[in-house]
Amino acid sequence: MLQRALVVLAAAFFIFIGWVIYLANTGQKAVFFDLVAAIPYGDKVGHFCLFGLLTLFINLAFKFKTFVVAGYTIYYAAAIVATFVVLEELSQYFVETRTLDFIDLVADFMGIAFFSGISVWLSKRLYPIKN
Repeated sequence: MLQRALVVLAAAFFIFIGWVIYLANTGQKAVFFDLVAAIPYGDKVGHFCLFGLLTLFINLAFKFKTFVVAGYTIYYAAAIVATFVVLEELSQYFVETRTLDFIDLVADFMGIAFFSGISVWLSKRLYPIKN
């Protein structure tokens, strides 16, 4: 039951982010945009939090599943979200209401890394290794 709720949370948050991207791409206004504009560096904080939390929620939904590349353990969630943010940021080049911004991408990756760190800590508490 809890696992199903975590999957729904991750999916709902992804849909929310998709909606926000749609609003931005179509030049529509939303209260979120006004809130972000009122906070110093709000856009960057928003990128950090949105994609970091998405990483955490997907990690929870996937029970912290990982894979190994060149000796590095990587969360599936981090790889999925990283791929998504790169594609989404690059797509902004082709949308006249958006601006391709490398610093947004840096904020995205900082959020992914930070919340992956939280995931490491959390996974050890939720799924301890038994000897």
